[in-house]
Amino acid sequence: MSLSFPTMAAIRFGYGFRPGEAPPDSKDELIGQLRKGAAATPDFPLGGPDMRHQAILSLQAQLQQIRQDAKTVTDDTTQREMRKGVQRQAQQQFQHDANLRLMQAVLSPYGFYERLATFWTDHFSTSANKSLPMRLIVPLYEAEAIRPFISGKFGDLLRSATAHPAMLIYLDQADSLGPDSAGGIKRNKGLNENLGRELLELHTLGAGSGYTQADVTAAAMVLTGLTIDRKEMDIAFRPSISEPGAHEVLGVSYGGRGRRRSRDDYLDMLDDLALHPKTAAHISRKLAVHFIADQPDEGMVSDMAEAWKKTDGDLTAVYTAMLDHPAAWRDEGAKARQPFDYVVTGLRALNAGPVNGVVGSFLAANQQGTDEGDMAANTPGMAGSPVPTDPAGEAREKRLKAFRTARALGQGALRRMGQPTWLPPSPAGFEEGFSAWITGSQLAERLAWARRAAAQFGRDEDPREFLKSTLADAARDETIRVVSQAPNKISGLTLVLASPEFNRR
Repeated sequence: MSLSFPTMAAIRFGYGFRPGEAPPDSKDELIGQLRKGAAATPDFPLGGPDMRHQAILSLQAQLQQIRQDAKTVTDDTTQREMRKGVQRQAQQQFQHDANLRLMQAVLSPYGFYERLATFWTDHFSTSANKSLPMRLIVPLYEAEAIRPFISGKFGDLLRSATAHPAMLIYLDQADSLGPDSAGGIKRNKGLNENLGRELLELHTLGAGSGYTQADVTAAAMVLTGLTIDRKEMDIAFRPSISEPGAHEVLGVSYGGRGRRRSRDDYLDMLDDLALHPKTAAHISRKLAVHFIADQPDEGMVSDMAEAWKKTDGDLTAVYTAMLDHPAAWRDEGAKARQPFDYVVTGLRALNAGPVNGVVGSFLAANQQGTDEGDMAANTPGMAGSPVPTDPAGEAREKRLKAFRTARALGQGALRRMGQPTWLPPSPAGFEEGFSAWITGSQLAERLAWARRAAAQFGRDEDPREFLKSTLADAARDETIRVVSQAPNKISGLTLVLASPEFNRR
């Protein structure tokens, strides 16, 4: 290992260094973050899961009322304004949640857990752009279907992610009916294979693992009946739309045997897929690619897959096998930081001060508002006092400028860099490869972000000390020289945040 353990642990397996926060100094400490992270309540969705479930039902009721009114109300302008108001409210809630998600990663001392939460949310990708209710559902999905399960059995995580309204809506499972089911015949609707296909190709076995189109169709047949209760906005199993008979996936038969189809059929299939050797190999490799290198050491991947098989998919055992392999601790800088990783790590590096620090306090106080300057109070659950809105003169302009700065350094930056929160381009999630993120346009955006972040938060920082605290022994001699010769503090800090070392892990 060419770098010290704490440096590699912080940079490769976490979100970098934060001033005053000690990095992990052992593998046991890294693994220990899983239990602590799972025990901590996420800062999102706004108001907590129970309140969010109620908000989703309220949104559904509003949309239903608008649809009902459209049958009798002739004033199109009134209808448009009503719908715009509902859309605006849902979008504001989504943006608030996205801000909270970013701050969760910045402020959490459990970087390894946070990185894994990001990995698994991307692995089981859903998009808030699918529909208006998804603006409220997707943040809840990460909080209740992903985070609590990332240190346990993969089978439990697979069940939780697959049978969640976010996944069923995103992959159109709610529109999938068994062609020969009573409901399918009555409604003259048939099978949608989206969830069956992505379940095999992305979530478990992996592309090219030997399954066939017949397996995809059969998996989709087994999944029929799993749908959404639109009234309660929760999952439901309806035998009346479930394709009758037995369906064979990878040589295993599900259903049939003279009984009525039930949720046990799809749950048995998920459990079998979770334990399949191809699933162990596919996801072990994907984890190694995410954390270590685009072309990971084959011995490490094999050790991880073997740990999977020995423990029936215990994810903590798989992570431990990864950390125990020598390849996990060499060849630093092999991975490009994705935009979310880069922005979070940069904000953490600049986040000096107690509790939430200068970055956390600023973003918490200025993270919600409109271009008209109507700012909300500070974020619940974060330090900082509410700042009253003053619509007049300099105070209003100052508030508006602060809001725009917070947005530019957070969600705005992520959109410009190509990794907006909870908005992946496809069910496959965001790109992992080095070449996807280290490009001329990407580096230009990162340089602009570094300059603005340094100017906002780093005016009291000595660039040479900042370099030591941010990169430690990962700093190259050339970077040390360039930073030491910077003409002023802001330029020096910008050079650190834009350095090759800071863009890699």
